[in-house]
Amino acid sequence: MFEKAFKPFLKKHLLKKIHDPVDQCISHHLLLLRESLADYQVDIMYDYEMLPNRKPKFLAQTAAHISGAAYYYQRKDVQQDPWGEKKIFGVCIHPRYGGWFAIRALLVFPDVEVPFLLQNDPIDCVRTEKERIELLEKFNFHWQDWSYRDVIEVKEKYSEEQKTYFATPPAERLKLLNLSRG
Repeated sequence: MFEKAFKPFLKKHLLKKIHDPVDQCISHHLLLLRESLADYQVDIMYDYEMLPNRKPKFLAQTAAHISGAAYYYQRKDVQQDPWGEKKIFGVCIHPRYGGWFAIRALLVFPDVEVPFLLQNDPIDCVRTEKERIELLEKFNFHWQDWSYRDVIEVKEKYSEEQKTYFATPPAERLKLLNLSRG
């Protein structure tokens, strides 16, 4: 996404107002997709959209799990819970990309019916109790060091440039890209 969609988007849209470049890039490409599917109604929900009660419009990691795209590892996936009263958040892991991906939007086709569509379960790629505990601990307590993303062997991960971008505080990213708020 970063090299093939984001950077070309920035080059093409440099003179326009850009507030959150990644969100705008994703929106741009999904609107192009919607146009190419003009014969269908397509409802798009973005990961940053909230309901009036400040809850997300959809739960991205849950959607990834139930679609079969990535396995959502949660506290309940660990039999010998070592965390006591601590709040433990879950995290999706993809069998090819590990934690090196993001769920930016959900597309719903309300008028499309596929009566014989088989639901694929997500691939459980973090198989052992020890690995699941390690994953959840790294994600919850050491997420800044990115190590949870490599809990399994991955085929592809973010480029160094992409890591630098996402490691930069959001308020400083436009400066990093040599853009200014317009």
